[in-house]
Amino acid sequence: MPVSQELLEILVCPETRQPVSEAGNDLIARLNGEIEAGNLRNRGGDAVAQAIEEGLLREDGKVLYPVEDGIPVMLIEESIEL
Repeated sequence: MPVSQELLEILVCPETRQPVSEAGNDLIARLNGEIEAGNLRNRGGDAVAQAIEEGLLREDGKVLYPVEDGIPVMLIEESIEL
């Protein structure tokens, strides 16, 4: 379930306060390939084990916040550095 436009308009990165937008399918596919290979860790240092269906990309393109069951996980330690 995609994040609503109203929510996207108010969400910002908790670290830098930059706006976020929906991540593209190419980026999600690349990250899921890294997850399958066991190579992806979040910023808290934990291995990302579950495939990413949706994500919110920070404006500078350096960090992705996962979206789980339509709910953005806006925690710095759960974000993924790109």
